[in-house]
Amino acid sequence: FNHSTTRFALTGKHATVQCANCHVNNVYRGTPMDCAGCHLTAFQRTTNPNHVAAGFPTTCTTCHTTVQWTGARFDHNAATQFQLTGKHTSVQCTQCHANNRFAGTPSTCVGCPLTDYQKTTNPNHAAAAFPQDCAVCHTTTQWRGAQFNHSTTRFPLTGKHTTAQCASCHVNSVYRGTPTTCVGCHLVNYQRTTSPNHTAAAFPQDCALCHTTTQWTGAQFNHSTTRFPLTGKHTTVACATCHVNNVYRGTSMDCAGCHLTAFQRTTNPNHVAAGFPTTCATCHTTTQWTGARFDHNTATRFRLTGKHTTIQCSQCHANNRFAGTPTTCAGCHLTNYQRTTNPNHVAANFPQDCSLCHTTDRWTGAVFNHSTTRFPLTGKHTTVACATCHVNNRYTGLGTACVNCHLTAYQNTRNPNHVTAGYPQDCQLCHSTTQWPGATFNHSTTRFPLTGKHTTVQCANCHVGGRYAGTPTDCYSCHSTAYNTVTNPNHRAAGFPTTCQNCHTTTQWTGATFNHRFPIYTGAHKGKWRTCNECHTNASNYTVFYCLGCHEHNKTSMDNKHKNVRGYAYDSITCYGCHANGRKP
Repeated sequence: FNHSTTRFALTGKHATVQCANCHVNNVYRGTPMDCAGCHLTAFQRTTNPNHVAAGFPTTCTTCHTTVQWTGARFDHNAATQFQLTGKHTSVQCTQCHANNRFAGTPSTCVGCPLTDYQKTTNPNHAAAAFPQDCAVCHTTTQWRGAQFNHSTTRFPLTGKHTTAQCASCHVNSVYRGTPTTCVGCHLVNYQRTTSPNHTAAAFPQDCALCHTTTQWTGAQFNHSTTRFPLTGKHTTVACATCHVNNVYRGTSMDCAGCHLTAFQRTTNPNHVAAGFPTTCATCHTTTQWTGARFDHNTATRFRLTGKHTTIQCSQCHANNRFAGTPTTCAGCHLTNYQRTTNPNHVAANFPQDCSLCHTTDRWTGAVFNHSTTRFPLTGKHTTVACATCHVNNRYTGLGTACVNCHLTAYQNTRNPNHVTAGYPQDCQLCHSTTQWPGATFNHSTTRFPLTGKHTTVQCANCHVGGRYAGTPTDCYSCHSTAYNTVTNPNHRAAGFPTTCQNCHTTTQWTGATFNHRFPIYTGAHKGKWRTCNECHTNASNYTVFYCLGCHEHNKTSMDNKHKNVRGYAYDSITCYGCHANGRKP
């Protein structure tokens, strides 16, 4: 029998056991598959260790194998929560599990070597109230030579602190509550220091601001941590130069605090007379005191550009006057303004803002941008000499209407005659500044936009006798002859309205189409009639129509079909009343 086909494959010594050993009394179904099913007696009789007393589980496979019953091995790491490492792996079980006690064995360090903890005097663990977790300093590999990792505390050791004896800081074996501030150990050094005198200067007692744990002497203060970072030549100045008499707190941070004497003695230019601010950084730098540069663009409201950048300061700031110097063009160039004659600026009452025409790059060759006025120049206007429009040097008060310059042309024009036609004097309605002749009138700006064939009709066809104002805009005024002479159908006799656009379009006069509400162009009526008078038998009255001429309905038959139709009558008007769309109601 192949026992591997069951849920209990036979391995090791099980493979050679007689079937009857396990299947007693020939019982196969329901045979137990757990170890205790066969080995419970062995479990109960074992005394080294006593399995029952120790409360061992009856799962023999935890320690035994089917290959070898004796020499059982217990895997402490896999089966318990207490991993055996280092020297713990070679300790006899009874050393920890005294009196055959396995369940509830403590897993803390002091569960076994509490005596070692209590007897240790260097340092005294109990007096120092060290934690009883030996693993903080000791290892299972080597009990002696314990190492404490100070980085696990709020005070990691760096530099020279790493080599200091524990007792240096933890005096009298006091560990808990040891101060972590610098002065906790170095207060005496702080109080005795005289260069500079820390106490007199009221320096903070945080030694780390200047000192390091690597090197106590040669302390360096990082001035960048203050509100006054040192740059340029300031970085090489001795502290006492600014901090006179060992005064550090409240030292002035403005330039005049150190350089007021230099400010008062300067004569080129005289800073005091000129009313210069005492903020030296406006012109000077910490890198180089001499050769100061004033940035006129960022420090004032008057940016220097073009030729202004090369002018000596004294040309504008005469007599060492800086405050209140005018920023208008006329402040320096009024004489040029008054002497200019081409054109005469004063007579023309030109504004005194020279920048309207001149630039700082070039004074001569001024160009006026007419686009800044209410009359921008375009087309041929851009090449006209200024004097052509500005006669006798007159610039202010000129009108911008076309007729101010072109009235003579307006009055002399004959084709068409602008005066008799009553044309408006706004030349730009038809003319452009690019080309005077070849004027084009945009009829779309009137109440009668031109479309279709109207766009190619000569103006005189509608505007007879040069009449433009009051020209009628209704169709009949131009097309009355056509209306009166048409015979198919006779518009006049039929009383058709004179609104030609009801049937005609400006694209094609002939082939007029009337939008008939009765479906004569679609459905059963499509292609069944040739002329209007087939239905409208009275040419003088199109409200009269006759349906029975085409629809030969037998009166008797129709009367029978409409017996129960209220208001029925055998005539076309009544038929249309019910059959307005050409279909059955």
